[in-house]
Amino acid sequence: MKAAKRDGEAANNFGELARRASILYADRVAIEQGDVALTYSELEERTSRVAAMLASLGVSPGSAVLLLFPNDYRFPEALLGVLRAGGVAVPANTRLAPDTLVYLAAHSEAVAIIAHGDLAEQAERIRAEAPTVRHVVVLDGELDGALPYDELLAAASPRFETVPVAQDDLALLMYTSGSTGMPKGCMLSHASKWFQARSSARTMLHDEDDKALVMGPLYHANALWACMLPMLFVGGGLVILPGFEPVAVIEAVGRYRPTYTSGTPSMFSLLLAEHEALARVDVTSIELLLCGSAPVPEELMEAITEQFGCDVVESYGLTEGGANVVTPRWGIKKIGSTGLPVPGVRIRVVDVEDPSRAVGADEVGELWSISPANALGYFKNPDTTREKFTPDGWLKTGDLVKRDAQGYVYFTGRRDDMINCGGENVYPKEVEAILLQHPEIADAAVVPAAHTIKGQAPVAWVIPRKHATFTEKDVKEFFLARGPAYAHPRRVFFIDRFPLSSTNKLDRSKLEAEARERLPNGLQGKTARG
Repeated sequence: MKAAKRDGEAANNFGELARRASILYADRVAIEQGDVALTYSELEERTSRVAAMLASLGVSPGSAVLLLFPNDYRFPEALLGVLRAGGVAVPANTRLAPDTLVYLAAHSEAVAIIAHGDLAEQAERIRAEAPTVRHVVVLDGELDGALPYDELLAAASPRFETVPVAQDDLALLMYTSGSTGMPKGCMLSHASKWFQARSSARTMLHDEDDKALVMGPLYHANALWACMLPMLFVGGGLVILPGFEPVAVIEAVGRYRPTYTSGTPSMFSLLLAEHEALARVDVTSIELLLCGSAPVPEELMEAITEQFGCDVVESYGLTEGGANVVTPRWGIKKIGSTGLPVPGVRIRVVDVEDPSRAVGADEVGELWSISPANALGYFKNPDTTREKFTPDGWLKTGDLVKRDAQGYVYFTGRRDDMINCGGENVYPKEVEAILLQHPEIADAAVVPAAHTIKGQAPVAWVIPRKHATFTEKDVKEFFLARGPAYAHPRRVFFIDRFPLSSTNKLDRSKLEAEARERLPNGLQGKTARG
């Protein structure tokens, strides 16, 4: 499916994402949430009204608009409406600290905010402290001096002419997590988003009869790239849940009968733990599940397949480069592999110490990629742009992978997660994979801890299965019987549930911090295996 041809360069504008579906499938339900159902013709009209509303407020081509939304059925119309007006959409992670949200608005030079009433307090703080913000529009709530979304929408024209753009014009500023400072504004063009929507739809073989269940935050790439964009592109359905709550997700499958959903490994692990809900709810409508955004243990993939009895694929991607490696939906699947490069994507696996050397089969290296989905760079951050992108356009992902002889990619971990244990490289996922072979371990996470002799050494956090009886010593011995001694976890801590980040990924930084608290003097090298 290609973008509809429009006058001038309007067809380049990614705000037109759902226009073709609105012509072909006008009465088909596009978006559902709770008891609300919007058809494609209604979505088209509301998107045009949002664009007209913003234009009337002075949002001009290139102006940034901050979207401060929980998961809400109006998020798609707001995002696409900003683009149709020629603006730049800035979807904000609503779980960020107030100071960080102010930073996002100020750094992006946002001229307006569209905020849900539940986030009115944050919007007020941003308006007071971000100098470029001229307007705040609030839906489902009130804020002194703010403009009412519904009233403005009702007064706006439903026939707004989409602003023409060039393919490389900026469409989205996606701020990536700031584990080492403030978040970085990842610049994504209109062309990159058209490629991403088409690519996701084609590689997953979606069509207008599919319906995706959104169970993660729409401000994050997993739900946005894998669910919202491809569904609106092909004319499928989109069911939006307000947040991730395992039982509510399972019940939503029974109610709305989606054919597809995408989530992180942590989310699927929590779903599988809800045995009672899975036993009473019919989840057979699901035809495809996509798991990504973090390393996926082989045992988890097998458990998902057994429970849902559908196609299960693993993918790899990042905000800066889109979803660029994916397991084939049909064809040869290799459990533990993230799959093959997406059509239109080229990858390299290079030596960490000497990037000019491509590593051989089954050798770990850093993944580089190049495709139309690649970001333009980082907003107002030329130094980081030069560090992450080569002059000829290759993205240095910072992720460690290996490829087998057939070209299938296996994710090993982040360069930042790699543990240098006395000169030996320890990859957390490989340690976790061995621990998960233990019949009484439900989940495992490995993080570094300071070591008095080796500098760093791995420690493990383990979620035991119900009625498990093993000890820390048992876990260590289990690993030593199956893995290299230098990689064995020096300490094993037991936990009921892993901490999750705002994007529903395992929050390794919190586990590292907890390990530091429990080991204030670090690990002591007292034994030969130390």
